Amino acid sequence: MGANREHKDSVFTSLFNDNESLLSLYNAISGGDLPLETPLVIATLTDVLFNKRRNDVAFALDDRVVILIEHQASINENMPMRLLIYLARVYEKLIDNDAIFKRKLLKIPKPDFIVLYNGIESFPDEKILRISDAYKEQPDSFPGVGGYLELEVRVLNINIGRNETIVKRSETLYGYVRFVGKVRENQKAGLDLASAITKAVKDCIAEGILADYLASHSSEVLNMLTNEWNDEQNREVAKQEGREEGLKEGLKEGREEGLEEGLKEGLEEGLKEGREEGREEGIDISAEIIPALIMKEPIEEIAVQYNVSVDKVKQLQSVLAMYVAEPYSDNTYL
Repeated sequence: MGANREHKDSVFTSLFNDNESLLSLYNAISGGDLPLETPLVIATLTDVLFNKRRNDVAFALDDRVVILIEHQASINENMPMRLLIYLARVYEKLIDNDAIFKRKLLKIPKPDFIVLYNGIESFPDEKILRISDAYKEQPDSFPGVGGYLELEVRVLNINIGRNETIVKRSETLYGYVRFVGKVRENQKAGLDLASAITKAVKDCIAEGILADYLASHSSEVLNMLTNEWNDEQNREVAKQEGREEGLKEGLKEGREEGLEEGLKEGLEEGLKEGREEGREEGIDISAEIIPALIMKEPIEEIAVQYNVSVDKVKQLQSVLAMYVAEPYSDNTYL
């Protein structure tokens, strides 16, 4: 099992960690106008580890709704599953665990799931992620015999210029968006990450953007944001390396599989990305190898010339034997 990502405080979670800021965030997202005196219970999993993972923000309003909000700089299609796990832990904090064993129906706060996205990848203003999209396809032999679980997550793009009606309803959220935007502008101008953050902090304080917070926590902000963005960069590098390695392996496999099917119909579906390219390349090379086999060139030389394994050339030789009248021996030559 791979190592789980351990939670680190972020600029976002440090900004939204009190009743007033959380209520303003909820009003911004919901479009409502709940007063500051609305009962609010913070239920963020900050003191109980769950597989070394914690959620960003969770709170209950008036014991009627429980809101789980995650902030992300990269798109994660597994958020419905993660939030389902978080929700179970949050309910443990909010309800009487003994009450679930009693006969009388236990009323619980209705959950809402939100992800606020501000990464650099292209993403729409809003998207709904569903846990049902992760369900494995069920054959007719598994028709289903019970209830059905669905969980929807509302993902909002909060980058500069996106969902501005929502963002501007919360002064803190708007300030955070502008601050992150300045950091990225500084990076585009050629500054390294630390310098870009430092300049953004100074500029925001001068312009009255999160001024009190940044003036009081400038060093913490530098450390937190540096860790956040370095972690994100490392994940992106690892993901890109994995993609390239997968493409390379897929190309090799597909190329060899294409050789094997060169005289048949080819792969029915082909392999995606690298495998598809490899399949097409393999079929093309098959057309070149066939004359070489017919001309009785040594199999080892053919394998070297076309950069394929000897076994694959022999497989192609066997396939060719089914279509050519001349019998083939077990020798190296046709």
